[in-house]
Amino acid sequence: MADRTDYVRLTPEEQKRRRRRSVALALTLAAFCIILFAITLVKLGPGVLQRPL
Repeated sequence: MADRTDYVRLTPEEQKRRRRRSVALALTLAAFCIILFAITLVKLGPGVLQRPL
C-alpha cells in the first residue's frame, strides 16, 4: 500500500478560522460544564460543601 502524502494544505486564513472555531468550541464546552456544576450545587443545597469526605 502506497504512502499518502497528498495532504490538504490550509491557507493562513483557513488556519485562523479553524483556530477560532476550536477556541469557541472549547469555551462553549467549558461554559456548559460550569453551568452543570452550578446547577448541581444549587440542587444539592449549600451543605454539600461542608460534608465530611
